[in-house]
Formats: sequence, C-alpha cells, structure tokens
Amino acid sequence: MTDDLPLLQIGRGPSAPSESGGCGDGCGCSAEPDPDGLDPLECGLDPDLAQLLSDSGLDPVQVEDIAHLAVEEDLDRGVDVTSVATIPEEAVATGDFTAREAGTVAGLRVAEAVLSVVCTDEFEVERHALDGDRVVAGQRLLTVRTRTRDLLTAERSALNLLCRLSGIATATRAWADALEGTGARVRDTRKTTPGLRALEKFAVRCGGGVNHRMSLSDAALIKDNHVIAAGGVAEAFARVRAEFPDIPIEVEVDSLDQIPPVLDQGADLLLLDNFTPGTTAEAVTLVAGRARLESSGRLTLANAAEYAATGVDYLAVGALTHSAPVLDIGLDLREEQR
Repeated sequence: MTDDLPLLQIGRGPSAPSESGGCGDGCGCSAEPDPDGLDPLECGLDPDLAQLLSDSGLDPVQVEDIAHLAVEEDLDRGVDVTSVATIPEEAVATGDFTAREAGTVAGLRVAEAVLSVVCTDEFEVERHALDGDRVVAGQRLLTVRTRTRDLLTAERSALNLLCRLSGIATATRAWADALEGTGARVRDTRKTTPGLRALEKFAVRCGGGVNHRMSLSDAALIKDNHVIAAGGVAEAFARVRAEFPDIPIEVEVDSLDQIPPVLDQGADLLLLDNFTPGTTAEAVTLVAGRARLESSGRLTLANAAEYAATGVDYLAVGALTHSAPVLDIGLDLREEQR
C-alpha cells in the first residue's frame, strides 16, 4: 500500500502566526471541531495521522507527548550539532525506512509522529507497509521527503520507537504462530517499559497477541502477596468482589487444591502459576469450563503448543515486552540525481 500524506509540524504550519505557537490550517490544533471526535485543542498532529493512530487503539495525544519527550531528550535543549554543521539549512532529502531483517513491523505511524514534531516544514510520506505486516530484509517500510537536517535529527528517536515496537511484534508473532490451530492465545503482562505501555501493548496486538489488563484499575489479579495479606485465596477474592463488584477478577493459583474454593467464589479467570502440562490438563478438567484459564511460568516457544493442547485459554508471556530484541530497521538517504 502506498499513500502520500503531507504532515505539518506542531506550531510550524504554513499559516502559523508565530514561531512560538499556533499551527497551520492543516494542523489538528485548529479551532474547528473534528467530525470524528478527536479534540482539536489537545492534539497537535496532522488530523489524518491522529485519526490513524486513534483507529489503531492509540491515544494521539499520548503518542505526540512520547514523540516530544524522545526528541527533547535527544536534543537536550540544544540542536543537532552534526547536522547543523554539515548540511545547508535549505537542503532537502528523501529517505527510506528499511527493514534490515525479517519480522513483523509495528509503530510506523508512531515514527511519523516523531517526524511531525521535528520537521520545520511540510513533509511527504509514502507508506509501503502497515503495522502488523510481516516484512523481509531489504523491504522499504516508509519513504519520507523533507528538510535533510530535520530528517536526520528525527532519525534516532523515530527508529528507537519503531525498532522497539517491531521487536515486540516480531516476538509476539512467533508465539502466535506456535499456537496457530489451537484455542489458546498468547497474552502480555504489565512488565512494560514505564511510559510506553500503551505502545508496547499495541505492538503485541500487531503481532497477533492479546492484551491483559492495561492498568491496576481495570481488572483485579489476586497474586500470592495479596493472598498472604488477606489470609487466604478465598478471603482475598471475597474482599475484592465486595469492594469492586463489577470488575473481572483473576486469581493466581499454584496448586490444584486452591482451585475449588476460588471457583465456588465465582472467579472469572484462573492464572495457573508454574503448572506442568500434566497438572494444567488436570486443572482444565477440574474447572470444566466454569472459568477461563491462563498458564504462566515454565513457558517456552518449544512447549507452547503442548500447553495450548491442554485446553487453556491464554499463555501469559512477560518476555513479549520485557525481553524482546529490537527489529533492525534503518534509515537510508537516497543519493540525489545530478
């Protein structure tokens, strides 16, 4: 898929009233309300890009904030001294974001958001791949034409996010492939990089996985320390249900004898912690469909299908986000025809 889309930098559109603030006619900060429901006063990204992010389940304002933070960290209140010294201000270049190895890509629109907060003028993009696509080494993912200084200033921040998210998507895809044909899905955890949880869980979805809770407030997970503090599994469950009657409750168990009292309380989901495939199969029989089951611990790609064959619903894999290697993606400037 190829799609040309001009984007405007925040506060630097063609009709911006000043260098210090205010955006051009095409910017999401315009005073006119957006018919698709995005708040124009909050989001400074191009409206079309903001909508694409929103359609992907990402908050455009949060993505914009992350992009600003990444660029500001890289510049540290200064300028890109190498690019400023070696490249004329008016120079324009075309660059290709290209996969150096095979994998599953995620974060292409996030990379565009980084470019949009750096570029001092309009820039053009050609989209050659979509988030979630399997890509091969040498494949072009995104082509950008803009001021050369801006492109090189944004390069590392954009690649840091794009490579990180694509690495997570690639790792998740390997697990999803291992579970193909079973009834189980690979699921992430809260073991995410602080500040990047929404992006990293988005990458899991791009790789074919599903998300666990996004925060401590949208679902309960009763673990061993809660059990100790409450005086028992059933006691902990009863207290959560009484305090928050409408939220789903998952309970971690590490033995078969803990399952019946939790089922009697009405648990929605049981986390089988460090069960073997054999005891997992016993748990599936014992539960008999009265709650969903999630395996955690002891899991590897080699034994994933074996666990899935027991009949569990999910395999919880923290390594999707805490240990995934990056996918090698680079930016190559094209040599201008003379």
